[in-house]
Amino acid sequence: MSSEYAKQLGAKLRAIRTQQGLSLHGVEEKSQGRWKAVVVGSYERGDRAVTVQRLAELADFYGVPVQELLPGTTPGGAAEPPPKLVLDLERLAHVPQEKAGPLQRYAATIQSQRGDYNGKVLSIRQDDLRTLAVIYDQSPSVLTEQLISWGVLDADARRAVAHEEPVDVIRRPRARLFSSHPPPRATRTPKGPAARVLRAPSAAGGVRGLRRRRRGADAASGP
Repeated sequence: MSSEYAKQLGAKLRAIRTQQGLSLHGVEEKSQGRWKAVVVGSYERGDRAVTVQRLAELADFYGVPVQELLPGTTPGGAAEPPPKLVLDLERLAHVPQEKAGPLQRYAATIQSQRGDYNGKVLSIRQDDLRTLAVIYDQSPSVLTEQLISWGVLDADARRAVAHEEPVDVIRRPRARLFSSHPPPRATRTPKGPAARVLRAPSAAGGVRGLRRRRRGADAASGP
């Protein structure tokens, strides 16, 4: 086992121990002397090589899979946290107002809420970035690239929004909230007397029909 690998392994052991709120002496007490503080400390410093068997036993003591103790994995299986989004306010001040205006006003609002007026940098959350994307009518990833090109965000910020848009977003034109033409009036069906007037036959038509029926009856009866 190389010294570098031993140190990385020791760092993992130390991280697992501290996550569980144990000191070196706490490990010795909890294990009832099975794991001596001096031995565990030498493992963590990389001063002493640990065998596979001992590593498996130590993983069992901590109640974690052996893989959690190996270098290259994150304790607890948690994904690596995304980098912080930090705005460079000094660079932002040199961006043309017509481009940076909305961002400057948004940053000023955050500064006022936090009482943070250092004037150099300002950390923002991913929710803030999504809000700014709506203001600029862009996707978070496109806005991030624009802020990087201005020098306002560090290039590492790409990782912070990598999971936001796994596929390309097809943008659609926004629907108009108001129309220049009034909506068509709904056709209302007459009720009451007006409905009866529309449904009733005309008086002239009723009289002519009665006369035709009488003439037909007379012709049928004969002279």
